[in-house]
Amino acid sequence: MTKAILIYNARLLDEAMDTPGAILLIDAKIRSVFQGYFTTSTTVEKMARAVMAEDGLDESTNLDLYNARGLTVTPAFIDMHVHMRYPGQTQKEDLNSGLHAAAAGGFGTVVAMPNTNPVVSSIDMAMKIEREAAAIGLTHLFQTVSITKDFGGVETDHLDDIDKKYVPVISEDGRDVLASAVMLEGMSKAGRKGIIVACHSEDTTLAKEAAPYRQEALQIMKEVNLSAWGADDDFDDDDDETVEAVKKIDNLLTKANDYLALAEDLATIRNIMLAKEAGCHVHICHVSTAKAINAIREAKNELYDEQANFYADEADAAYQAFEENQPYIPGEKNDSGYGVSCEVTPHHLALCGSDEPYIRALVNPPLRSVDDRLALIEALRDGTVDVISTDHAPHTLEDKAGGSPGFTGEETAYAVCNSVLVKDCQFSPKRLSQLMSGNPARLLGLQKGLLKSGYDADLTLVDPDEVWTVDSSQFYSKGKATPFEGQRLTGRVRGLFIDGRLVLEK
Repeated sequence: MTKAILIYNARLLDEAMDTPGAILLIDAKIRSVFQGYFTTSTTVEKMARAVMAEDGLDESTNLDLYNARGLTVTPAFIDMHVHMRYPGQTQKEDLNSGLHAAAAGGFGTVVAMPNTNPVVSSIDMAMKIEREAAAIGLTHLFQTVSITKDFGGVETDHLDDIDKKYVPVISEDGRDVLASAVMLEGMSKAGRKGIIVACHSEDTTLAKEAAPYRQEALQIMKEVNLSAWGADDDFDDDDDETVEAVKKIDNLLTKANDYLALAEDLATIRNIMLAKEAGCHVHICHVSTAKAINAIREAKNELYDEQANFYADEADAAYQAFEENQPYIPGEKNDSGYGVSCEVTPHHLALCGSDEPYIRALVNPPLRSVDDRLALIEALRDGTVDVISTDHAPHTLEDKAGGSPGFTGEETAYAVCNSVLVKDCQFSPKRLSQLMSGNPARLLGLQKGLLKSGYDADLTLVDPDEVWTVDSSQFYSKGKATPFEGQRLTGRVRGLFIDGRLVLEK
């Protein structure tokens, strides 16, 4: 039976549109977009009925009306980097809690990393998880598969069975593939299938050098009762012993972070070089340093120059053929499949690891300096950064206190980005939609991310001006550790449509 719904009295926003209007959804697809002030349904309902009649749907077809009450309707967000902790770590998160958290954050699609227990290293396991997620009926989920079997760092034979339709991304996230020859092999297989290789770029040998400093800092943090997720701890700054302990913690973490910055920079350059050799699309995850983002910018500029040179050569050849009165036969572009994209996280955009208390907010990669943070924001402005992903990494508070890196991120992502980028840095809301919806949809090859006829009817309703205070006890996620606890943010998700169905309303 045909399902039709008309959303009216809305602000319509995507990467190319910011206008009052209404939107007609039919059978899980966007059918029509109507621009104008439709504060009541009378006029736009007639317009919608006329469109439905063109499709052979008569007056007997039910048309549900949804008053958006002036809220902003935007393509549902797409998160290319989440940790659902399923299977095997359901004390941290499970599919039900994770997908409810994603829906509450306005995400219509998420891409789950494979660092689970056991590691997701087969197409069968990935598809089983995707079927279980689909049965919940909320946010769509793609499950990535590991680059090496069981994260062993050696075998890639399991990639021979991967189907891009079900697994558009492979990743070793949580670590990097140590052996360059093995990474090249995995990237080559992915390149032949058109599968994205998402890289946690981190030189593992340098990461090992950082570990003792972080462990010593954690031990002292436990002794003086300081959290490991950036909470504004209330410690006695008049107590000399505590003050000295905090200084020592900060010095130890600074040393660890220096190693981890070098680890990220070197591995980013290596992974780009290997991707070019392999002819695959490499997606650099959670970029956090100025040097890493510069390496990505240079790689993208080189790609652009190569494409420009190709088209210039073609133009010269066409003109020469015209001069000689000869037919022109276009050449074939030498497209190896090589491409580069990258993501940044809301926490790396909003927070500095050189500030109190965020130097103690343990995450991989670490929160960086002021200069690094500003370099990321500039990379958003100039187009070097393609998407914003959360790296949603829920932990129990006990595991977090023990040093497990990462934060719960999906339920604060839009508000953090809207506050930092749109409100503080004067980014266009359309640019934010591009980063959180349009670009990730294109990278994943999805018919999503735009308010356009024929696109999937995954839509998020937001109030971009609502001010609220983060209270992790209200999260759907099992993970309650967030560095934004108690902060006042601007912008709140108010509803979510998946396949044209209203699945969340607040």
